[in-house]
Amino acid sequence: MSTIIFGIHAVHEAIKSNQTLDKIFVDAAVQSAGIKEILKLAENASVQIAYVPHQKIDKLAKNGNHQGIVAKISPIQFHSLETILEENQKTKKSKLYLILDGVSDVRNFGAIIRTAESVGVDAIIFPKQGSASINEQMVKTSTGAIFNIPLCKVDHTKDALFYLKSYGIKTIAATEKASKMVYDVNFRDSIAIIMGSEGKGVSKAALKMSDDKVKLPIFGETSSLNVSVACGAILFEVVRQRL
Repeated sequence: MSTIIFGIHAVHEAIKSNQTLDKIFVDAAVQSAGIKEILKLAENASVQIAYVPHQKIDKLAKNGNHQGIVAKISPIQFHSLETILEENQKTKKSKLYLILDGVSDVRNFGAIIRTAESVGVDAIIFPKQGSASINEQMVKTSTGAIFNIPLCKVDHTKDALFYLKSYGIKTIAATEKASKMVYDVNFRDSIAIIMGSEGKGVSKAALKMSDDKVKLPIFGETSSLNVSVACGAILFEVVRQRL
């Protein structure tokens, strides 16, 4: 599962040795040369960085000699989106990608992974900023499915959308503001479904770039669904159409 490492030398060596770091935590009050060098390397490696109070660093490092920096080594290896798309181009089968645009709750993320893997999603794509950390709880919630599906971490959701469009993948955003029901859209071709964050939904930039927008019918007093539930309903409509 996720391993905590701390101290300037340990984190620096982890990045240099190409360890997959899920997130780096930096004491907001510390600005040493060693930490600045690590941050440059982390940005080049697209590692998420969080600036936190000293007390948070102490807690993560269990009061060890952390020198103001702690990192979490991810329990999984991330995949390059470009490589995944290039490999998938070699087959004629319609592909199914899932973009999680700011899903920050670990349990929701894990539940989505479990459903996505069960229906044969080809890859899950998410931005490094604003997404849930890949940790033990997510692995548990996914019931291990996280090890059986490619996860692609990108700098921004719009970067992923540009890549997908360049490969002829149609992008479809799930939003309650859509005019179309999910059952009125063709999911048989290669597509990428965009699911938004728990609070704000799909970002305005992603909505603007999407090729289509869909919603689920709601008949009760509840105005919206949990993102993992909504995602499951949409994915199984894709499965129904492709059977």
